[in-house]
Amino acid sequence: MNQANTTAELLILLGEQLRAQRLRMNLTLDDVAQSAGVSINAVRRLETGDGSSLSSFVSVLKVLGRADWLSTLKPAVTINPLDMLRQRGPRQRARKPRPPKTD
Repeated sequence: MNQANTTAELLILLGEQLRAQRLRMNLTLDDVAQSAGVSINAVRRLETGDGSSLSSFVSVLKVLGRADWLSTLKPAVTINPLDMLRQRGPRQRARKPRPPKTD
């Protein structure tokens, strides 16, 4: 996706990608709408960038075989061992110091 400045521009770019995918799969608006369980107008609004519900968007993505696009929204999991140590709870028991070793 190109760098877009507004929400409207992003919706238009996303709609263009949805339409291109639908046409690559040789599906009509009606085919997608029926398979997704949404109205034709909902699919048309998504494709023109006018928006629709998130539920309709996800349903259409699944029909177009592009539910994997949603996985790009997840942040990468990074585990820092030092952060894990810092997040330990407070000590539960005290320990007596060891006596020094004598040789």
